Amino acid sequence: MPIKIPELKRLPGEQGKLVVDPSSWIGGELLQSESWVHEMTRAEIQDVENATHNFELSGVDMLNITRKHFPLPIFGETLSKIRKQLLSGLGLTLIRGFPTQKYNRHQLATAFFGMGTHLGRAVSQNSKGHMLGHVKKLTDSDYNTDARERGYRTNVNQRFHSDSCDIVGLMVLQTPKAGGLSSIASTVTVHNKMLERHPDLTQVLYEPMYWDRRNEVPEGKDPWYILPVFNFVDGWFSCRYGRQYIDSTQRFAEVPRTTAQQKEALDTFDQLLSEFHLKMTFKVGDIQFLLNHTTVHGRTAFEDWPEPERARHLLRLWLCVDGERPLPAVLAERVRGGIVTAETRYHTPLEAE
Repeated sequence: MPIKIPELKRLPGEQGKLVVDPSSWIGGELLQSESWVHEMTRAEIQDVENATHNFELSGVDMLNITRKHFPLPIFGETLSKIRKQLLSGLGLTLIRGFPTQKYNRHQLATAFFGMGTHLGRAVSQNSKGHMLGHVKKLTDSDYNTDARERGYRTNVNQRFHSDSCDIVGLMVLQTPKAGGLSSIASTVTVHNKMLERHPDLTQVLYEPMYWDRRNEVPEGKDPWYILPVFNFVDGWFSCRYGRQYIDSTQRFAEVPRTTAQQKEALDTFDQLLSEFHLKMTFKVGDIQFLLNHTTVHGRTAFEDWPEPERARHLLRLWLCVDGERPLPAVLAERVRGGIVTAETRYHTPLEAE
C-alpha cells in the first residue's frame, strides 16, 4: 500500500489554542487505515541490495555514508514520500517486507544506515557515540527506578517518551517470545484533548520542567536540562516527553520538588496517552520511522527466547533533519548534535554493547 499524505494542512499554533496539524490522529482509527504502512516491492528490495553491495565494495567507512554513497533510484522515491509523511503528515511510517534474514549483520547495518541517509543525518544515541544503536536486553535493571540505565537496554515496560533526535528509526532483526508490543501516540492529539478537558493542567505543561540526562552530561552542562513538555516556536508545535526522565530529576537536591499540580498534569498526560495510542506487533523485517516532535513511543515488557541468538533485537537510528522545524534552543541543541560528552567517540557497532 503506497504512503498517502493527509490532506489536512498545518496552521500556526500557539499556547492555549487547539493545534491544527496532520500529525493529529487517534490510535484506534489509524489502525483501520493503511495510509502509514508501505510493503516493499521486489524492485525496491533489489534496489537496496544493489546499493548495499556497491557501498561494501567502495571501502568507505559506514560512518561516512551519504545519499551520494547510497543511491536508490527506485526505493528513493518511496523514501522521499516517507520523509514527507514524517515531516508534514502523520509523523509515523511502517515499512514491511525487508528480508533481514537474507543478509549478514554488516549488510543489514549498511542497508539501514543507507536508507537513513535519504531521511536525515545520523547523530549519536548515547555517550559512547553509537551512531548505530542496538535495542536489546543487556541488563536486569529497571530503568524506571535505576537512573543509571536507559530503557532500550532492558526488557521491562518502556514508558512513552520522545528521543533526542528529529526522526527515530527501528529495524526489526528478532522478535521476542512474548510481549514487546510497540506503542505510539500523537502528542498533538493528546495536547488538544487535554486542552479541551483540563485547560488548567495543560497550562502547567507549557511551563519549564526539569529533565534528567541520566549521567550522559555534555561538557559544561548540568546533569539535567530545563524544557516545557509542550512548546511553540514560530507557530510550530513540538512535544518533549518521558515521565521517567522527569521523575528521576528528584534525585538531585538542586532541582525543585515536583509540585502536586505538576504531578496531576503529568498523570493526566499519561492517562490520555493510554486512551489514544495505538499498539502494533512487530514482524521480522519491519522498519519503523517516527517524528519525535509530534509522537511519543513506548514498548510493553517482553520475554525473550532461551536461545541467545533468538533474543529480541532491533537496530536503531537517530536522525537529524537540519532546518526543517523550529525548536526551542535547548531541544535543538540535543536534537542537532545527539548525545555527546567528553568521552564520546563516534562509531557504528555491529553488536550490542
